[in-house]
Amino acid sequence: MMRRPVPLLAAALLALSACSGDDPADEGPTPEEVMADAKATLDHTSGVSITLATEDLPEGVTAIRRAEGVGTHAPAFEGTLTVVLSGTDFDVPVVALDGKVWAQIPLTPGWSDVDPAEYGAPDPAQLMSTDDGLSSLLTATTGLEAGDSVRGGDDNREVLTEYTGSVPGDVVDGVIPSASGDFDAAYTVTEDGELRTARLTGVFYPDTDPMTYTIGFDDYGSSPDITAP
Repeated sequence: MMRRPVPLLAAALLALSACSGDDPADEGPTPEEVMADAKATLDHTSGVSITLATEDLPEGVTAIRRAEGVGTHAPAFEGTLTVVLSGTDFDVPVVALDGKVWAQIPLTPGWSDVDPAEYGAPDPAQLMSTDDGLSSLLTATTGLEAGDSVRGGDDNREVLTEYTGSVPGDVVDGVIPSASGDFDAAYTVTEDGELRTARLTGVFYPDTDPMTYTIGFDDYGSSPDITAP
């Protein structure tokens, strides 16, 4: 009778161990797995709304202060870029498709073929490239760490998880062609694996201090009809 507590105690310890969460399967996906899933979600959506903005653009540069529009994996993009030229902001409607970019240049009638690199911008359609576009940032990020869960989206109805890490400049230059050096990156991802925001901090323009661009993603699964003007 005195020996019975020993097996009972062992059984209790085994049950406690089973409930303790030590099983790796109970720990959820790693940050790297979350980024890979978010990339796949962005790469396979029919269309998505994209915004890009900064509040600390260096003085004296020709650059993009803001961009907003819709992109597809044609690849194609249609929207408006706010370009800074000689210290003045210009809103420039753009369409990018089939390797060409058209813009409505201020004080110039109609649409013109343009080289976006002259304005410190990439071909906007290439932001949707699965190899070199925005989604490539996710799987190129090193030192990934998961952060807190936060509320976001419309009326704060979404639960987002924050992730941080570092991205090399030769990947970030797919977003801003003159980017150089390593960039601090911070992402928010929904429970459904949708990348909601990407915040990149580093040197985007030559001979300037580090600055931050914040990129937003919304309306996954949209089907915009983007055609040449």
